[in-house]
Amino acid sequence: MRILLTGGGTGGHFYPILAVARSLKKLAEAEGIVEMDLVYLSDQPFDAEALRQIGIRYHRIPAGKVRRYFSILNFTDFFKTAAGMAAALWRVLFEVPDVVFAKGGYASFPALVAARLLGIPVVIHESDTVPGRVNRWAARFARRIAIAFPEAAEFFPKETTALIGNPVRSEILGGNLEEAAVIFGATLAPTVLVLGGSQGSERINNAILAILKDLLNDARVIHQCGEKNEGTIAKQSSTILEGHEYRERYRLFGSLDEGELRNAALVTTVIVSRAGAGAIFEAAAWGKPAILIPLPEAAADHQRKNAYAYARSGAALVIEESNLTPSVLLTEIRKIIQDAARQETMRQAAKAFARPEAAAVLAKEIVTLALEHAE
Repeated sequence: MRILLTGGGTGGHFYPILAVARSLKKLAEAEGIVEMDLVYLSDQPFDAEALRQIGIRYHRIPAGKVRRYFSILNFTDFFKTAAGMAAALWRVLFEVPDVVFAKGGYASFPALVAARLLGIPVVIHESDTVPGRVNRWAARFARRIAIAFPEAAEFFPKETTALIGNPVRSEILGGNLEEAAVIFGATLAPTVLVLGGSQGSERINNAILAILKDLLNDARVIHQCGEKNEGTIAKQSSTILEGHEYRERYRLFGSLDEGELRNAALVTTVIVSRAGAGAIFEAAAWGKPAILIPLPEAAADHQRKNAYAYARSGAALVIEESNLTPSVLLTEIRKIIQDAARQETMRQAAKAFARPEAAAVLAKEIVTLALEHAE
């Protein structure tokens, strides 16, 4: 059985693909499927080592973006997309997959075009409340459509659409208190986990630095700032915290690997994060209260819509970036870490919203469709 995976460009696309791929491998083992060949097509691997560890073959397929504003790159990327479509058609002809699983986004478009032309069954997954252009187009011929938020259902055919949540890596769940103490230090103080995504968030980083001295009096801070920002933030935080009584409560990371992330989440009291679907469903899977700060520039304003959809569950509150002042952020963090009853209410709401089985559900549907196609 050969399954072609496509999407990527950001962690928000790549990590759910990774979660589904791992579930496919587990399902193959449980069902006695001797040969499960996974192939990943995208314009870049995002995490080549993770693909290698799972045994996923990667092939680069060029893909161009369609920007919502005037740019000369829209012209040059037209040719990049055309080249990607030709490369994807050749690759799909060569691989002959039983099914294509796509996460949407510009990187999945060439492979989806090839699948449609060659009659390969397609399964798509939409993470956001408002679907992107590629998934809206692919919904016309996809055999199965999975959505993370109920708000997305209105954009897709009812007969092929199912609400399953967003796939979350099982490897970031669990954790160990002793390991967490070794990595982040031992403390009885509440813990604030700041997640800026794979690229980091300049606005969130700056807001955290502005309140750092005051916040450390109340809590430990685990700050994932983005790899490209780590050096600058390290210098700034060192200056800010010089001589501070609780400077050891501050732990800075450019990125967090899966082991670090699950242990950070285990000891976390409240999460401060952007509002990508991946971040939201991970916070829900951890059962942790969240403060969400949507990215205003996100396509179709999807982060803002994601944030408010999740906040309606009671598991999170939203701070618009236009309202993100140091005093507002510090006040909202303190309201949560100083109120045990509110924490518990938010934790229960997060757990009720979470769908930790999403990756396994998708894997089963993909395999079922692949077997039907092989008959």
